[in-house]
Order: sequence, then structure tokens, then C-alpha cells
Amino acid sequence: MEDAEKAPEAPEVTETTEEIVEKTDMSDVVDADVEVTVETTAANAPVETVEKSDDLRSELKQSDENAGVDIFQWANQNDAIKHELRVEFFLFNKNYTPYSTTISDDLDSQIKSLFLYDVINDVNLGAGTGLSVRDYELSDKEENTLLRTDLPKVGRAETLIHLIEHERHDIVEFSEAEHEFKRIKGIAARFSRRDGTGAFYVIKQVSSGNTLQGAASWQFESGEFKQFEPEFGWKVPSDNQVLIVNKDIFIFNQSKFERLFNYEFKKQLLADQKVAEIEKAYKLSFPEGTDLQTLVMEKKKIVNKLQKLEVGVVTQEQAIDYADTMQLELMTDDEGKIIIMDGNDLEMFVNLINEDYITSEVSGRRFEIKSKKLLDEPEGEPPRG
Repeated sequence: MEDAEKAPEAPEVTETTEEIVEKTDMSDVVDADVEVTVETTAANAPVETVEKSDDLRSELKQSDENAGVDIFQWANQNDAIKHELRVEFFLFNKNYTPYSTTISDDLDSQIKSLFLYDVINDVNLGAGTGLSVRDYELSDKEENTLLRTDLPKVGRAETLIHLIEHERHDIVEFSEAEHEFKRIKGIAARFSRRDGTGAFYVIKQVSSGNTLQGAASWQFESGEFKQFEPEFGWKVPSDNQVLIVNKDIFIFNQSKFERLFNYEFKKQLLADQKVAEIEKAYKLSFPEGTDLQTLVMEKKKIVNKLQKLEVGVVTQEQAIDYADTMQLELMTDDEGKIIIMDGNDLEMFVNLINEDYITSEVSGRRFEIKSKKLLDEPEGEPPRG
């Protein structure tokens, strides 16, 4: 990826445009010298997706999707037209189902400040301070770097964008009574030019800590506390989190990006390595159509546990005996393979080979260990002989 210091200069649009005019009918294109009046009455209401325009000036400003997005050029271009951009908002829940929503005109002055201007300003500022763009999967977050990844790699994000762009007719309007804001995971602001081209998304996490529910909240007005009248209130986070342009995802806040889309590539990569080690060290049996990798991906708890698992310390035979001792329902087939029917069986198996069950020598009760620390080998004689 390019460093900011090596970012290409903005193209000479004037010369290119003159060259194209000779070959193309530009009668429908707005004259660049004509003053543009921005309409604000419906700026925040959901609109139908507009098919890609033949406006050649817009195409000149679009980055080649196959080559990726030059984030510095993108920031420069959108900074020049930021007051003309229209915006729509979509809430999405934990299943990544989007809901349309309308923003009151009273919030017009806040919308772009909270969702757009800081993104553009951060990139433009970084261009002058040596900001580098690095691949998320290959880099750790370092000072003065902006992480990026490909949209197709982040399945949940790709699904969300696809639903908004191509299945708009199936998206319903958000209702607190039907959908409940406490189930909402994030909010996506879709920006586009007035003709519908150049769409991009700014996405932020919705957390319960920023939400006020009307039933348990008060509002202070005219010197006294009163009953909170709205159904709920939400404090919009002011930090930059995620930007999606074409097929590129730019990550301003790594932890919030990972929580928004449950995407933890590095953890999953290590988990994949552990899965391969487990398959080599143990004989397991799964129902038809299911395998170890599939079950692991469905259980975030197991992915986390695999990060520190030492595969092979507990053998197959020891795991089976351990399960019998703890009176756990670990099943085996006629060939001695451990049967894993579902995620619960897999969790039990991983706990066994990680030695996460114990019987209290005091009370005789059985416990599952949530966290443990390995002690050093003892030195010398026991304190009481």
C-alpha cells in the first residue's frame, strides 16, 4: 500500500474532461461553473438506490475497484464536494438485518460533523504526517498507520452492504416497538452524490452504554427533573470507526471494527492452526456434513480458548478416562473415536484436553475452570513435611 508521502497527486481533471468531451455527449452534465443549490428538505430521508450514472466526470473521480481505493485521493475529492453529499441512515441488528430510519432536519448541522468531516480531516492530516495504509491481516496497529481489508473477506459487512444496495425493497423502517433499539448493533450512514453515484459508508457501533431507555431515565428541563419523554435516547460516538468505499474497508478503530463485524482474523488464523493440530493428534467422529473447522467457527468461546491450548498434553485415552472420572457424557464409537455431535460436545472435548474440569478435594463437588495459571515445579520439602 502507498505511504501518504508517496500518494499520487490529484489528476488534472480539466485536461482529461476536454479530451472526453470530443467523444461523448455531455449535454446532461451540470456545468461546473454554475452555482449548485443544495436541497436539504429530504436530505436525510431514505431514497431509492440510483443505478450508476453515465456522468463521466463522476467516473473520473471513482477509483478503479480492481486496483483498490487510494484513500488520500478519495479524501481530497470528497472534501471538495462534502456539502453536496446526501446521506441516508440504516440501523442493523446482531443478525446484520438493516432497518431504514429517518433523521430529523433539526440534526442537519450535526450529521456530517459526526459521521463525515472527521474521517476526511484525519486522512488529509495524515497525508501530511506520513500516514501509512497497511493490510489488517498482515499488520499490527502501529502509530500513524491506517488499517484496511477487503470487503469480501468480512462476510457480515459484505452481507450488510449487499442488502442495502441490492435488496432495498425488503428493508423495513425501524420501530422501537417491533425491533427494540437494545438489539441494534450499529448504524451505517450511506453517503452519495446528488445523482446517486460515489456511494460510501461510515459505520459506527451502537453500545448499550450510550443508550437511555425512557422508562428508567429522567430529563432535566427548566430547572427541574422531568419524566424522560422519548422512547429512548442515544449518544452518538464521536470517534471514527469504519469506512467502506467500494470493496475496501478502512479501519480507524480496530477493536470496534472487530466487535461490529465479529471479525478477528488473527485469532481465527491461530484457531485454524490449532484445529489442524487437534485433527492430527486425536481421532474424532462428526455427523455427516459437519467437521471440526465448521463447529469451531460457530463458537467464539472455543476460538478464544484455542489461543492458549497446548495440543497433545492430554492424550486421547487420557481424555476419555478424564471424562469418565468427571462423569461427563463423552461418547465414543466402536473404533474408539470421540463422537462430536455439536458445539456443546466440542466445548466439552476442548475442556477435557485443556484440563478444565476439577473435583474439589474438600467438598467433592465438580467444577469447570474458567481461568487457571500453571504453577512452577515445587522446590524443596513441603512446608509441613
